[in-house]
Amino acid sequence: MVDEGVTGPVEGAGGAGLRGVDGRGAEAGPPPAQGAAGSTEAVSGANGAAGREVPSGPDATGGTGEGARLQEVLRARRAKLEFWRQRGVDPFGRRYDVTHHAREIVDRFAELEGHPVRVAGRLMALRRHGRAAFADLQDASGRIQLLARVGPLAEDTYSAFLELDRGDWVGAEGTVIRTRRGEVSVEVTGFVLLGKSLYPLPEKWHGLQNVDLRYRQRYVDLIVNPQVLETFRLRSRIIREIRAFLDQRGFYEVETPVLHLIYGGAAARPFVTHHNALNLDLYLRIALELHLKRLIVGGMERVYEIGRVFRNEGISTRHNPEFTMLELYQAFSDYEGMMELTEQLVSHVAQAVHGSPVVHYQGQAIDFTPPWRRLSFAEALESMAGVRLEDVLTDDGARRVARERALELTRDPTPAAVLDELVDVYVQPRLVQPTFLYDYPVVLSPLARRIPDRPHLTYRFEAMVAGMEIANAFSELNDPDDQRQRFEEQLAARARGDEEAHQMDEDYIHALEIGLPATGGLGIGIDRLVMLLTDNPSIRDVILFPLMRPRD
Repeated sequence: MVDEGVTGPVEGAGGAGLRGVDGRGAEAGPPPAQGAAGSTEAVSGANGAAGREVPSGPDATGGTGEGARLQEVLRARRAKLEFWRQRGVDPFGRRYDVTHHAREIVDRFAELEGHPVRVAGRLMALRRHGRAAFADLQDASGRIQLLARVGPLAEDTYSAFLELDRGDWVGAEGTVIRTRRGEVSVEVTGFVLLGKSLYPLPEKWHGLQNVDLRYRQRYVDLIVNPQVLETFRLRSRIIREIRAFLDQRGFYEVETPVLHLIYGGAAARPFVTHHNALNLDLYLRIALELHLKRLIVGGMERVYEIGRVFRNEGISTRHNPEFTMLELYQAFSDYEGMMELTEQLVSHVAQAVHGSPVVHYQGQAIDFTPPWRRLSFAEALESMAGVRLEDVLTDDGARRVARERALELTRDPTPAAVLDELVDVYVQPRLVQPTFLYDYPVVLSPLARRIPDRPHLTYRFEAMVAGMEIANAFSELNDPDDQRQRFEEQLAARARGDEEAHQMDEDYIHALEIGLPATGGLGIGIDRLVMLLTDNPSIRDVILFPLMRPRD
């Protein structure tokens, strides 16, 4: 079947003379400076940018010569809109039924050779070689070479093929062949324009190298940097594996509110919004915790949610104001059960994605094989920071340690703030292999259960890997009176200027009064886990559209 649009006859597909021709031989140097129809763009699709990068996007800038050349390219592409319309072709395409993807054709060449196929994707290069033209078509699975020549295509259809530009979306039908150089290709018997590209992609020899521009224009980054696309494919697979792991263990996936009347579940500043109809200020959630534990009270026993949370805090290679969290809660468990679950979950995902529990991150081999190292908070603080925990648990002691260590705090030197900073500066960077840092002080853990014989400590751990926290878990506090007292202590901290302290949540306390069984809770930062499993040094590399400061 031949689509409406620019097509050629189907006869003559795959002649023997084709075997001596290979478009790869035309790639040795930069493309010619002029296209087949006298346009300012090269047939190679490099957009007149032989050996140089064309600025990409409306906020890209270049020198005077670069800007003038770009404007010339833009005019040429606009002119081609009229070229296609005059031929009766809608340059922005319509439905096109695909039979095979690029990788499938390459992988199944032995059975597909000589058979007709229909492919679609973005044109990434177009090279003329005598009376033939070779194009690289990129779809979601990879790339396949297209061969167009007179014979399988009518003369005018072949000429029209040469008017395609790098970046155009194209559907092509033809026969699967292999060239003499061994390139699996589709010999084109018909094609249709599915979407005209009016702005040139970055030139293929250099790609998109500007990191800031990559984040701002992720849609271009995905096109020209294959490793970026692979990162987000792996991210999707990682999340699927997490869901499958939990589903198989009887957890229910649930959805809880994003807009909160009272924010809680973490020490963080919220984003504030307003509901007009109710004339009510609301907060974007900073954690998933408190609503999920209400569901345990309701009898669901095992629940999890993978969702976005929002914290009005700084931006760094490990922090983005909106990020993805997994939180899960399991009735009749505790923080030791959560340690076991964390080990099993992360090692399972690493094995599923990489075929091994050992992954390489920034030059380090990270072994997720259980059991992970266990290290108490007090022991880590004393051995790595040279500070006794007891010396920081009073306000005076915390201020003294902050002065002695010249800690750079963004809030008052309370015990919680000083302990947080000591861990960030002295402990966390030294924990490369997976380690559970456990038995956190109560001043850092307002929602965790106290250890009865050491009431200044709680049943809480954080999992540290490659110098960063990836998980946080508790034996959940289920005593409503103790919880009320903790909230009151948090309110006192807020009165002293701690903007990250928790608010009082009377409804949550009432839920605890109804009855929360002994429960283990776990939170895992999905973005940081993806960083580790894809060997990316920045959280922005694993978030499709990270928050960026507006350009002036």
